[in-house]
Amino acid sequence: MKSVLDGEITVGVIGLGYVGLPLALEFASSGIRVIGIDVSADKVKKLNAGRNYIQDLDDDAIHSVVKKQKKLTATTSFEQVRDCDVIYICVPTPFTPNKDPDISHIVSATQEVARNMRPGQLIILKSTTFPGTTEKYVKPILDATKMICGKDYFLAFSPERIDPGNKVWDTKNTPVVVGGVTHACTDLAIAVNKRIISQVVPVSSPSVAEMEKLLENIFRSVNIALVNELAQLCDRIGVNIWEVVEAASTKPFGFMPFFPGPGIGGHCILIDPYYLSWMAREYDFVTNFITLAAEVNESMPFYVRGMIERELAKQKVSMYQAKVLLLGMAFKRDVDDLRHSPALKVAELLIEDGITNISYFDPYIPSVDVKGQTLTSRKTLTEKFVQRHDVVVITTDHSSFDIEMIVRNAKVVIDTRNSTKIIKGSRKNIVLLGDGK
Repeated sequence: MKSVLDGEITVGVIGLGYVGLPLALEFASSGIRVIGIDVSADKVKKLNAGRNYIQDLDDDAIHSVVKKQKKLTATTSFEQVRDCDVIYICVPTPFTPNKDPDISHIVSATQEVARNMRPGQLIILKSTTFPGTTEKYVKPILDATKMICGKDYFLAFSPERIDPGNKVWDTKNTPVVVGGVTHACTDLAIAVNKRIISQVVPVSSPSVAEMEKLLENIFRSVNIALVNELAQLCDRIGVNIWEVVEAASTKPFGFMPFFPGPGIGGHCILIDPYYLSWMAREYDFVTNFITLAAEVNESMPFYVRGMIERELAKQKVSMYQAKVLLLGMAFKRDVDDLRHSPALKVAELLIEDGITNISYFDPYIPSVDVKGQTLTSRKTLTEKFVQRHDVVVITTDHSSFDIEMIVRNAKVVIDTRNSTKIIKGSRKNIVLLGDGK
């Protein structure tokens, strides 16, 4: 493995999505040959044409490493695994309808690696998963090749830390954690990651690295759940949660601000509490607090639905005649990521209740499928279009929204993100989540 330590290497990246493609781009931009592998023929075709399909990445950078430098190629064939010195597995880890972990993508990718691997390779799993996955699920598949981990091949877990839309922290400057099955595995994984990442933090085992990743995301989940629950209480007792959080934020120690909203989305924060709770049950332990927090966050779209229906009732508009406009469909500000979007859930709930005249505007999400309907985003948001609706709901706080125009023309604005805080004049048509009014 001398080449991995200080020589020329070829890196394979299995899974060319939000985690894999940024990683592949970073290696290729540093002059390292990268082979990207994905089951999606469409992604492979786009990438080989030098076309970017992830908003956060630079179009010119993708085109350069593919077409000019010729450092990045993509394929659907796992046979090219044998041409790689290092293989990263960056596949999705969803959950089942029962909210149990679904690591089938990890298992199938590992099986493909095992069918095509050769001695001396380093395999690094990056997909977020529960502790024990690397050693109890991935390693046995690779061991079935009769190669010995730590001697004939090397295995580590190094969790992804992608934050869609973050302009400050990217693949290169975000520290990564690495835990290898053996010391040799850890050392090699550190050496490879240091080629493109400024800080690499070793831990004693893959399970520690797997658990710390869940801690990162569950930390956010439980704190968001706290303010979401407090927002609902504040609505009842006449206290503004946004002012409360702002005041608490003046404490220079022992407090970190989190903010309420219509729910949580993205791939990890919604799912990870259930990955941990499932694993805990395997050890006869119940994660009451963590599971309850996840349930609170999942309840928020239902709470927003209630806000919408109460405002329609005040106007004496029946649900079957109501016209509702959702502003934002992406799960967070200024991204094109729809995964587990709370806005999408709100739309589903409204349709279930008979509110079928739903429009939305999101400059990042051109269309969505909701309950068998295809909704298409307005290309521009005009005053007349806003005026046409009985209720306008700010579900995502995109920075491009003209909040003053929206408030000026809407009959009622339900603000789940505190986007209307900039309004200095009349706020009589604004209903703010958690404002206590």
